[in-house]
Amino acid sequence: MTDATTRMDTTAGGGGVRLVRVPGDRDGQRLDNFLLGQLKGAPRSLVYKLVRSGQVRVNGGRARADRRLEAGDEVRIPPVRIEEPADRGVPPRGLLDAMAASIVFEDARLLAVDKPSGIASHGGSGVGFGVIETLRALRPGQALELVHRLDRDTSGLMVVAKKRSALSELQALMRGEGGPGPRKRYLALLLGRMPDGVMSVDAPLHVGLRQGGERHVQVDAGGKPSLSHFRLLERRGGQSYCEVRIETGRTHQIRVHARHIGHPVAGDDKYGDPEANRRLRDRSGLRRLFLHAASLEFALDAGRTPYVLNAPLAPELAEALDRLG
Repeated sequence: MTDATTRMDTTAGGGGVRLVRVPGDRDGQRLDNFLLGQLKGAPRSLVYKLVRSGQVRVNGGRARADRRLEAGDEVRIPPVRIEEPADRGVPPRGLLDAMAASIVFEDARLLAVDKPSGIASHGGSGVGFGVIETLRALRPGQALELVHRLDRDTSGLMVVAKKRSALSELQALMRGEGGPGPRKRYLALLLGRMPDGVMSVDAPLHVGLRQGGERHVQVDAGGKPSLSHFRLLERRGGQSYCEVRIETGRTHQIRVHARHIGHPVAGDDKYGDPEANRRLRDRSGLRRLFLHAASLEFALDAGRTPYVLNAPLAPELAEALDRLG
């Protein structure tokens, strides 16, 4: 692994600014994810603010948060005061126990958890401890990095890399490089009666930021290509229990595509139907987003080592489904 090289900007007014050379093993990484690695503990909203304001530069110029870096690029990082882990304390015992119990797979390179709903992928923006901080507290001294993220309210499979080589290969696959991308399968309850069969939604998505750094996604012709496939499994109490496969991994993709076709995800308080959610809560006891990352399939070592990871439907979701009859 090649380490990033760092030097201080000694020009006038550059006090505290770091100039970081992108190492070879970070070639192709998004700027925002690179910055999160450099600014450990920084909330994502702060990273986006630094990029938007032009305080972060790549090779001397402004850049977007989703820019893919190249080995050798020089990234200007301004001084940032970040709360140290020691200042935050340690994750509460209940969270540590829940995360330890959620581990569903582990080998020398990867660790997979069945993330409970309500736990963020990482800390920041008012969240003290997410999945990655809690796992690091459970495994002190072990190098753990998130391969991908799940929305805080979504439950199910999340993969964490224990080796940089596995992280790089998996993230390349997710970008469509080096072989077939991971096959992601979700389970969701959609409001209303979906038609039989498979409905494919090919609608570009644009991520906007609201006041305070909150992300809001909408279908927009100028957005990034996004493709989801909704397959009806069965109807329950006038609602539609579906399998969802996604070919792209955009922020809030399933939730926004579901709303786009007029069948928002049950329990979605951001993109859903508040009145329908209230009626469903009274009838089934559903008090969370009904979206679960159920399986993930991919292969490492140029396709020679297949992985098939599964996480059963969360108990509270299965119970709500049963109450619908």
